[in-house]
Amino acid sequence: MSQDKKLVIINNEKISENESLFYCDNIDLKSIPEGLDKKLNICVIARKSNIKRFHQIKLKKIKLLGNIFSFLLSIFKTFSNNDTNYLLISITPYTFFAYLLLFLFRKKTFIYLRSNGYEEYKEILGFFGPAIYHLMYIVVTFKSHIIVCQKRLTKHKKYDLVFPSELDSNWLENRQEPSLDKPRLLYVGRIKVEKGVFSLTKIFNEISDDAELSIAGKQENSIKSKKNINFLGLETNISKLIKIYDNHNITVLPSFTEAHPKALDESLARLRPVIIFNEISHVADDRYGVFVSNRDINSFSKTINFIIKNYENIKNDMKKNNLPTKQEFISEITKILN
Repeated sequence: MSQDKKLVIINNEKISENESLFYCDNIDLKSIPEGLDKKLNICVIARKSNIKRFHQIKLKKIKLLGNIFSFLLSIFKTFSNNDTNYLLISITPYTFFAYLLLFLFRKKTFIYLRSNGYEEYKEILGFFGPAIYHLMYIVVTFKSHIIVCQKRLTKHKKYDLVFPSELDSNWLENRQEPSLDKPRLLYVGRIKVEKGVFSLTKIFNEISDDAELSIAGKQENSIKSKKNINFLGLETNISKLIKIYDNHNITVLPSFTEAHPKALDESLARLRPVIIFNEISHVADDRYGVFVSNRDINSFSKTINFIIKNYENIKNDMKKNNLPTKQEFISEITKILN
């Protein structure tokens, strides 16, 4: 594929700019454009953030807009080149109106679904959330080429399945043996209601003091907790993030909704078992080392105790996992866009 082929990536996520450098919070908005930029002429259109974000996006063609009207106008200005395709990431109000504009002008559009919008909108908006998302889903997927990271994200029979990953050789080398003197639990992700972290800390506050929980993520909301919960902040350096996983013996993924959580594969790459709750039991697939718990203190404690007592056998099983890599993911999505 020639780099003369243009691809405009349209996303609802906010990006900040500082001294002509661009930053985002969601790692997808960094890794996907940077990966595709090796084969395509990439331009990113996103919302402007006045708050400094964390992951630097190593691209120059990024347009940041403050409102929906300037957002759509920026997309319209790209129509002068007929040899341009468009990739929408997730279905949101911004990408919904972007699709209407693209459809009106008969532009080639791809939609990448990376999470379950029905479940997310229910958590955020309540009873009417899924209905609102369903309306946007029907419209946006009408003439778009659909790409998903989990089969259950689409009701269409025709779609392409990809396996997002940030794993490279660094994640699979120099694995450290964990300390098993007590449960040392880790959560990596955003501190938001739909991510289940508030539910997790509520359960953990009932656990005895011989266990620890560390939270590695941007602290957007305050959490009431006791002394054995540690806040590590958001870590963007891969070597340091790997060390964080290595310093713990169990990773917890408490989300109410997930499609293909990268933290799960990152933990398994470091041979650290993962506990998930039954709302997202589907993400386990055929992976070794993933344990499903009920969202209550008794089930959660039993799962932790089982893992600690059987750690060596579980670790040997995890070595059988065939985990996706970042290079494979970028190759898959590049091939689809071709």
